[in-house]
Amino acid sequence: MTLALIDYGAGNLHSVENALRAAGGTDIIVTADPEFVRKADRVVLPGVGAFGACMGALSAIPGMVEALNESVPGAGRPFLGVCVGMQLMADAGEEFGRTPGLGWVPGVVAKLDPTDPEARVPHMGWNDVVPTTPHPLIVPGEAYFLHSFAFTASPDDVVAMTDHGGPVTAAVARANMIGVQFHPEKSQAYGLAFLKRFLDWRP
Repeated sequence: MTLALIDYGAGNLHSVENALRAAGGTDIIVTADPEFVRKADRVVLPGVGAFGACMGALSAIPGMVEALNESVPGAGRPFLGVCVGMQLMADAGEEFGRTPGLGWVPGVVAKLDPTDPEARVPHMGWNDVVPTTPHPLIVPGEAYFLHSFAFTASPDDVVAMTDHGGPVTAAVARANMIGVQFHPEKSQAYGLAFLKRFLDWRP
């Protein structure tokens, strides 16, 4: 089973790679080659930073967005987006102006606006992952979050929430795709167990 871990300059690339290996992944290829992405059995898109900059970096790799569209929504390969990698699944992000995303899961990524003045932005640290819709990869637990923007999506596509001065999307899923706002690579036992379930997932 080959896994394409997309290299587009994301800051958490190698920590995600190490976590996938610790979770039992063996044939993990860090790649910026669209042809390999087309052939891989599953795909992981990491990401930290600003939505627009990350989408720009991904789009700057010739043929990469096209290869992702062919492999993931097209061919139905299991896909995981992590943090900004999850946010890029949206229609658009509103960080530093509106930037179109991949458009795989309808919704918009907007700045966190907690109603509780004690809830600081960025949302940083451990918080509950609360399943909202049954999904084989999502179980209750605590995970590590670090973000200032959040994905607002249809309840039909949201499979987990957390709370940070109000409800915040923790995970979205549609068919063969799942995206998580938390960092499994920083979430210790909970994160490694989640990645193991992803590696075993047959959607």
